[in-house]
Amino acid sequence: MNSSRIVFCHCTYAQVVPAEVKEGVLRQLCQSGVAFDAVADLCELSARRDQMLKDIANGGPVRIAACFPRAIKWLFASAGATLPLDTTEVLNMRVQSIDEVTGGLSRDTLQPNLPAGKVTATDHPVSLPTDTSP
Repeated sequence: MNSSRIVFCHCTYAQVVPAEVKEGVLRQLCQSGVAFDAVADLCELSARRDQMLKDIANGGPVRIAACFPRAIKWLFASAGATLPLDTTEVLNMRVQSIDEVTGGLSRDTLQPNLPAGKVTATDHPVSLPTDTSP
């Protein structure tokens, strides 16, 4: 496999990734002997603004096996960890097959695919009113 960091999301809480794809990708990653990070749920890490997301975003080329690239971009951005567009590839276990995802993870060349030009939470932070009296 290649030298970019690999992150695998179990999607534990939302459970939107088909179980057979998730299990198959994880099995093949384990059998490959390549180092990878497995996280319970990127959505949860984002909600907690976990430091791991910043470490991933700032750690060089990364391939993330999770769901839609736009969702991953949003999750990282909302946690204050903007993923670089030119060094991030997201493999979508919601719509791709086991072979497509594992093939993408093992390719020699990174194929960045985060959408460019989309508004993220850090572009336009939400301000909540502090005084709710009438």
